[in-house]
Amino acid sequence: MGGVTTAAKEPKQDRSRATRQRLLEAAVACLAERGWAGSTVTVVAERAGVSRGAAQHHFPTREDLFTAAVEYVAEERSQALRALPGQDRATVVAALVGLYTGPLFRAALHLWVAASDEEQLRPRVTELEARVGRETHRMAVALLGADESRPGVRETVQGLLDMARGLGLANLLTDDSARRERVVAQWTALLEAALDHIPSS
Repeated sequence: MGGVTTAAKEPKQDRSRATRQRLLEAAVACLAERGWAGSTVTVVAERAGVSRGAAQHHFPTREDLFTAAVEYVAEERSQALRALPGQDRATVVAALVGLYTGPLFRAALHLWVAASDEEQLRPRVTELEARVGRETHRMAVALLGADESRPGVRETVQGLLDMARGLGLANLLTDDSARRERVVAQWTALLEAALDHIPSS
């Protein structure tokens, strides 16, 4: 009898996980397309094909839903980056820049703007961004084979991530891909020189 109960539970848990994932993906898409003001729980629920009640069962507040959504996609992108070891630095730099030029960055930017005005959202977004930033920096160091014990290397990696964020901002208003390719190529050359340079003793 216990086996029947367990078997009945598993599909329900699977459905619950699938519903949660659909809500998170819909929230990110809404935030990227409509911004904070146009992204409500009702709009997200409709897009995900679930009832508002089901959405609120998973995410009691709007803030819960959108911070979880950006965290979800950040983790998806982190997993994609973690799959890159063994690639050349040019590929790694392009992947890091890709983090800031896709829908995740657009959604996160809307969340940052909202957090600057919404008191209850600000601490959650600040904490999330700090965690995502630390994780991205750690992965960048590992993927680039950077030795942060050497002077200037940490700042060089951080400069790469700041540059990528700037390219992401430029890409919000216009298709900046042609200029971005040239900037990324130059940064790759600078990184190669900075990370491989052996200071004279």
